[in-house]
Amino acid sequence: MDSSVPLVLLLLMCSSIMVEAQLKVYDLRATDLPTVVLLTTDAYVKVSSGFTSLGKTSVRYNDANPWWEEEFSYFNIKENDTLTLKVYDLDLVFDDLLGVCKRKLKVGTYQHDCFLTKGGTLHYTYTLG
Repeated sequence: MDSSVPLVLLLLMCSSIMVEAQLKVYDLRATDLPTVVLLTTDAYVKVSSGFTSLGKTSVRYNDANPWWEEEFSYFNIKENDTLTLKVYDLDLVFDDLLGVCKRKLKVGTYQHDCFLTKGGTLHYTYTLG
């Protein structure tokens, strides 16, 4: 009976360790972005997790329904870390923030829709594994 105690302790220790995994964010697209004074949005997305920037997409000019081909990957992610996507409209003076999407990460592949505060929807997929 004493020989099972180290095994139980080992199992408890292993279950409490947070495993780091690879995050992949892809298939970013938006629909029905707002039009301001006859100007269609020049949109781009910044992607981050915690304090780590994963990068930003290219700008899609004059497109209320842009689709971005970029994929973002990062290796030091843990389940329950927060994924943040910020959608901007490029302007001459300063870029307008159209909305922020935040999501706690889970292991697996998920597709999400995020309704932006200034109008429109961001659609994206992520895989954590």
